[in-house]
Amino acid sequence: MKKTPPTRSNVVVIKQILNLIPRGMINRHTLETGVEAKARSFSVLSHLSATLFAQLSHAMGLNDVCDWLRLKSGALSRFGVTPPSKNGLSNANKERNAEFAEKLFWSVLGHLQHASPDFAAGRKRKGLLRRFKVRIHTVDSTVTF
Repeated sequence: MKKTPPTRSNVVVIKQILNLIPRGMINRHTLETGVEAKARSFSVLSHLSATLFAQLSHAMGLNDVCDWLRLKSGALSRFGVTPPSKNGLSNANKERNAEFAEKLFWSVLGHLQHASPDFAAGRKRKGLLRRFKVRIHTVDSTVTF
């Protein structure tokens, strides 16, 4: 699979995705799960943005994410996101519980379905999935000890 370098459009897409998520919803789940207490100087919004960027850019590792977000720091700062340091992102990934991301996902899905009832309702057409030209990636962050 050919890896395409992240561009300015990835930052624009992150901004558009963050605009769809109500900030109050992020704050509520932050307090419920206690992930903010485990933050050093790296905010939950910045962590969420970094993980979105990692998915959108198909980043291969922590260095890719941190380096590219640092390059795009000017555009990111306009909507309240600070680029992570490698140590800060690594620590956030290790210390913060995935429960926040799961709760946020289901809340945003419910919010979008309420705002637009046809959102993720499924399609009746059969040939839709054959038209995709790119691979669809999923990530499982389950850790067992």
